Amino acid sequence: MTSPISPLGGFSGIEGISGRGVGLGGLNGLGSMLGTSETQAPSGPNADFAGMLAKGIENVQASQTKAADLAVQVADGRLQDPAQYTMAATEAGLGLQLTMAVRNKAVEAFQEIMRMQA
Repeated sequence: MTSPISPLGGFSGIEGISGRGVGLGGLNGLGSMLGTSETQAPSGPNADFAGMLAKGIENVQASQTKAADLAVQVADGRLQDPAQYTMAATEAGLGLQLTMAVRNKAVEAFQEIMRMQA
């Protein structure tokens, strides 16, 4: 069964970042924190940021999964209060928008650094 809400589908356009598996291989070990059972904590000064980013992405994916489950319950007629789905879908949408904004700013910062080095 396919999910009506595709988690992190907007990340497919960036090299090293894939869709549902959240393969963030380009961020120094962050991909292994999210995509596999072999959790490898990043080290160095970026460890706090990487951990925060990983937790944020996990929270966005969890909220999208919850919204998808509630959407199925609404379609089946099992959900007593459809407002629960509306709130979950709004929360998932806002989380994804925030994640996309952070991603866009990170890409812009990376591009600016590359321009300074050229």
